[in-house]
Amino acid sequence: MTNEQVVIFHTNDLHSHFENFPRIRRYILTQRARLKKFAIKVITVDLGDTMDRVHPYTEATNGQINIKLMNQIGYDAATIGNNEGIGNSHQQLETLYQQANFPLILDNLLDRQTGQKPDWTKESKIVETKTGVKIGLIACTMPFAATYDMNDWQALPVDQVLPDLLAKIQPKVDLIVLMSHLGINLDRQIAKKYPQIGLILGSHTHHLLPTGEWVGRTLLCAAGKWGRYIGKVTLNFDQQNLTAAKAEVIKTEQLPEAAGDQLEIDGYQKKGEQLLQQFKVAKLPVTLNASLIGNSPLTKIGLAAVKNLTQTKLAILNGGLFLGDLHEGIITKNDLHRILPHPMRIVRVRLNGYNLWRLIREMEKNRNHLRSAFVKGNGFRGKIFGELVYDGIQYDPLTKEVLINGQPIDLGSEYELGTVDNFIYCPYFPTLEIAGHASYWGDRFLRDIVGDYLATKYPLEKEE
Repeated sequence: MTNEQVVIFHTNDLHSHFENFPRIRRYILTQRARLKKFAIKVITVDLGDTMDRVHPYTEATNGQINIKLMNQIGYDAATIGNNEGIGNSHQQLETLYQQANFPLILDNLLDRQTGQKPDWTKESKIVETKTGVKIGLIACTMPFAATYDMNDWQALPVDQVLPDLLAKIQPKVDLIVLMSHLGINLDRQIAKKYPQIGLILGSHTHHLLPTGEWVGRTLLCAAGKWGRYIGKVTLNFDQQNLTAAKAEVIKTEQLPEAAGDQLEIDGYQKKGEQLLQQFKVAKLPVTLNASLIGNSPLTKIGLAAVKNLTQTKLAILNGGLFLGDLHEGIITKNDLHRILPHPMRIVRVRLNGYNLWRLIREMEKNRNHLRSAFVKGNGFRGKIFGELVYDGIQYDPLTKEVLINGQPIDLGSEYELGTVDNFIYCPYFPTLEIAGHASYWGDRFLRDIVGDYLATKYPLEKEE
């Protein structure tokens, strides 16, 4: 017998949407067992962004609950997305996969401390079938240079790693599969430039390709986001030659629900909140309210915390960051996570006076729109952007004059301001990315620095 069929199941960008996990797990385990009876080889992979610290259980366990759940599925391989690579400190990422029962494949990340590939990664995995078909798995993640740098990683462009990697693995296998957390545009470019890659399993941009997309001889596949779909690729081989490839997706909500699913899902939320609730942070003498409009008490605290960390005299935030109030009394990590679920880092940006003036004009131009604008992605986990709020910066809408701590801006001077990295990623303030010199804090989020500030300003009593 020289003909053989191989089925690949792929998941991606689950982002800790545990509400879809029970059905995904049950489907893959059931299908794997069924296909095994017909001697069909099954390969199961995950393409990254499985974890998202917006979920309290992920936050409380530093992603270990995500690895535990992945272990239940029995993946053959996985790679990382930016939520694993950037959403963790260097040490957290180093230890994230210690309990994984699957290899972590990653080919474009170096440890800046050693100059080598991390020891928790593998360059590739070759899966061999009963008839001798060899399928090579390789993987790349989106190389966000600046944000990986802040955590002491070096993310390499794919063109820097793929030529040598493909030359090395191609003689050993019958099909090369790229596990990609690069996004649809890069996937298409790679397919054109490296036709020796027969299959690209895509993610990152949350695109859905219900029946795949052929780019030359390469089949691109993608299963959307949040576990709403499970990707499936059916490959037919004849004497180690690929003769047919078919891509499809399975809609998770159409899979049968089992007794206990909802209890399991609710349990993840409850357990995460309970774990975070154990960590007391501060004792507030008054309630700190949030507001989408104006400079609320919570926004003022956030601005002060950012200035304190970055040691700047200027700070800018937006009201939509704060998703609820902090009430009088004991504040816990659960309270901070509830109001600030965003995986946002703090950044200090240096600009000359002219570019700072230009930035403020950009912000003022967008102010009315952003006040009620729905915003998605780039680390923002709220819904509406809200009011832009300055600390140390004043703008006169009539004269269009910009004052810095009460003094007219000096277009030739250098200024530093503190804000969140989302302001650099989002499309509204291009001057920050184009002209700003940014320094990132990679070891904590906005909620952490707000918590540290509150702990200093409103310390717990000793008996607490």
